[in-house]
Amino acid sequence: MPQMTQSNSDTAIPRPEQLAELVRMHIPDAQVEVGLFSGDDHFEMTVISAAFTGKSRVAQHKMVYAALGEHMRQRVHALALITRTP
Repeated sequence: MPQMTQSNSDTAIPRPEQLAELVRMHIPDAQVEVGLFSGDDHFEMTVISAAFTGKSRVAQHKMVYAALGEHMRQRVHALALITRTP
């Protein structure tokens, strides 16, 4: 995995491309776009996947949060998330 933005990986803030890769690892068909919208720990993400078909928006978001794992609890301060099907 690419290096984080700080030397201590326990508190390092991930780069947008690292977050996108985590989502793609857990949702293989996902098209993911990630950017920063404020500071270095406020992200905006759009995820498009057929895996979301038939799922509520809440369930879709939970799938993305599960893919991001500990990053959501410790390193990502804010995430503006859009999910949709192809």
